[in-house]
Amino acid sequence: MSSNLLVLAAAAPAGGPPGWVQILPLLAMGVIFWFLVFRPQMRRHKEHQAKIAGLKKGDRVVTAGGLVGKIVRLDDSYADIDLGQGVKVKAVRSTIGDIIPPGDSAPAND
Repeated sequence: MSSNLLVLAAAAPAGGPPGWVQILPLLAMGVIFWFLVFRPQMRRHKEHQAKIAGLKKGDRVVTAGGLVGKIVRLDDSYADIDLGQGVKVKAVRSTIGDIIPPGDSAPAND
C-alpha cells in the first residue's frame, strides 16, 4: 500500500501557481492605491496650482497658517497680504490655501 502512495506521489506534478499569479495581489494593491490615493492628490495639487496662478491684487485669501487678509502686492514667489489696520505680511505664494469669494463673510462687530 505504501509503495502505491510513493508511486502516485512521484507521478503527480510538483505544481503550484505560476510566478506571475503570485504578483497579481501586489499589482492589484498598486492599482487601488493609484486610484484612491495618488490620483486624487495629483488632482488637488493641480487645482491648487491653478488657484495660485490666478491670484490678483485685491483677492481675499486664507494662508496655510490660517491668516485671512487681502492681497496688496504680488510677485513671482511672494504675496504681500494686508491683515488689517496697518498689519502687512509677506507670504510665499504656495502657502496661500484658498481664495475667499467676495461677499462670503459678514464684517465683525467691533
